[in-house]
Amino acid sequence: MSNESLKTAHNTIAIVTGGSRGLGRNTVLNLAKRGTDTIFTYHSNKAEAAAVTDAVAQLGRRAIALQLDTGDVASFEAFVGRVGEALAELGAEKFDYLVNNAGTSHHNAFELTTEAELDSLFNVHFKGVFFLTQKLLPLIRDGGRIVNISTGLTRITVPGSGAYAAMKGAIEVLTRYLAKELGSRGIAVNAVAPGAIATDFSGGMVRDNPEVNRRVVEMTALGRVGQPDDIGPMIAALLSQDNRWVNAQRIEVSGGMAL
Repeated sequence: MSNESLKTAHNTIAIVTGGSRGLGRNTVLNLAKRGTDTIFTYHSNKAEAAAVTDAVAQLGRRAIALQLDTGDVASFEAFVGRVGEALAELGAEKFDYLVNNAGTSHHNAFELTTEAELDSLFNVHFKGVFFLTQKLLPLIRDGGRIVNISTGLTRITVPGSGAYAAMKGAIEVLTRYLAKELGSRGIAVNAVAPGAIATDFSGGMVRDNPEVNRRVVEMTALGRVGQPDDIGPMIAALLSQDNRWVNAQRIEVSGGMAL
């Protein structure tokens, strides 16, 4: 085993996009609990990002926050350079796990959705994921893991979510192709599809709107809305060696919605 392999065998490193809040934040913290250091991105709230790095430090691990607009493909080349610098700061040349989590919400009827809205969704949810993953491939270790965050809305049809869900549907197809094409490097690629989760996503709609909350409870077998702590630990576990043979799957984590 090489010196690099020995060094990283006990020091796994993840990259998590959108890691300053919501499900991304919870994933970063749960990876830290499992002994993984993280390089995570945030869009604009530097204070939120700093709070996550502090929380990770309290867990005895390290996290480095990098600003990134995941819809701006032109910025990815420079970002990869900053990732290289962050890896060096963590004592590594490559990373082990990539979680494509960053995203924006969208609710609008099909007949009212504008070209600008659709372009924005495409840039963040598909084009950004496609090219950021492509740019990071030289830095991800053989035998690594990729998790793409999808949505329960690719299975459950909710009017007004068609444009958003369609982008996530494309990600689910891309996940299978990545699993096939990266298999020769031993890289497993899966999609995790959360159900309705009580976060600030969509303006806190599930968390703060009693009517939405009630409807979700009624359609969920386990009888409640999801919490970030229902998702982050699952993603962290999926990335571990315990789940090394799980590949090319769409895994819904929804408590049994709309069965």
